[in-house]
Amino acid sequence: MIFTKVNNLPRRLNKDTHVNNLKFKQFVVFTTFCFFMACKTNIGKLVKIEGKNIPVDTAITQTDSIVSFVEPYRKRINEVLDSTLAYAPKALLLNDGDRTSSMGNLMADIVLEQAAPIFKSRSGNQVDFVVLNAGGVRSIISQGYVTARNAYEVMPFENYIEVVELSGSATRQLINFVAKSPRRHPVSGIEIITNQDRSLETVNIQGRPFDENRNYYVATSDYLVNGGPSVGFFDEMISRTATDYLLRNAIIDYLKKVDTLKAEADDRIKILN
Repeated sequence: MIFTKVNNLPRRLNKDTHVNNLKFKQFVVFTTFCFFMACKTNIGKLVKIEGKNIPVDTAITQTDSIVSFVEPYRKRINEVLDSTLAYAPKALLLNDGDRTSSMGNLMADIVLEQAAPIFKSRSGNQVDFVVLNAGGVRSIISQGYVTARNAYEVMPFENYIEVVELSGSATRQLINFVAKSPRRHPVSGIEIITNQDRSLETVNIQGRPFDENRNYYVATSDYLVNGGPSVGFFDEMISRTATDYLLRNAIIDYLKKVDTLKAEADDRIKILN
């Protein structure tokens, strides 16, 4: 009897211990679940926003250690930006022509010259003409030495050159948009002559009359291809080809290979008297 009782006692203790352990584990799981649910309900909730004006003026002093750290980089950047690349015998302006400008014409001519070989190698086709937006040319080039810094002033944006393929009818819409616009949108490779009411009189592309029965390849900026600021530039496109060539880099590369900048506000866009 004693042996039986002794043997039964551990069995009862083991059973009770197992039940108690199970209840404890269930309690822990339940408590943990409640904790995470409580935390989850607060995730992503904006509790409070505070703000204050911090004036940036002469009262803020430089930190000498930061100035010393940055100085060699600043010096090298200034050396690169201020290096002379070309010479401008006269200022290239944004408003020196009736329908064009010397600065805008230079920009468009640079895009045509620099991007055409890249597009040819990638597609086997020729760029027919260039259209840019007047607002994309941000500065003039003053008379005198021209530096890389001037290129950043003219084109401060990270815009790339792209070539779009347009049908003849879409090309006509684009030409009409440029002809009727009150702004001097830079073009190259095309001659647009309009009547006093801005209706098209004559259009020549690469020296040949405009043919609405063929497609044209137009070089421009990805900013305009992607929508730009105005409706009317490129509403309809058959294809687009990236050149992976920054407009600014095209300017710098062009400046490096020419000695003297020559650009006039000519009659590539003209209104008949």
